[in-house]
Order: sequence, then C-alpha cells, then structure tokens
Amino acid sequence: MKTILRSDEFSCPSCVTKIEGALKTMPGVHDAAVHVGTGRIEVEHDPAHASVESLVETVRRSGYRSRPSPF
Repeated sequence: MKTILRSDEFSCPSCVTKIEGALKTMPGVHDAAVHVGTGRIEVEHDPAHASVESLVETVRRSGYRSRPSPF
C-alpha cells in the first residue's frame, strides 16, 4: 500500500534523512521518500504492520507534524 502524508515543517536535506530513516526502520515499511518541494512524504508499507496512524506518529517523534493526504 502507498500512503501519502503532507507536512510543511521540513525544509532541508537533514530533515529528509531524519524522517526517511525513522520511517524505514518501522516494521512493515518497505520504502519512504520525502519531497521537500511539495511537502509530500510517500510511504510504501504493509497496512497490517504499519498503520497510517503509526506513520504519522513516527514522523511526529522525528520532530515534525504530518497528516494523511487524499492525493
């Protein structure tokens, strides 16, 4: 499953590395990509092991707010 989160709180390469690294260590997450220019966080994951809520919480624990995006 691919989930897209939105955030306008990151703006640098180290932010990208921090968020992607945290998400990629989660059980059930296959890949994560943060796009600074669009504020998108794209996560490929198994919803049985990594819920959307847990993805948002992981981003929050990394120091950034995010929310699910409908597109």
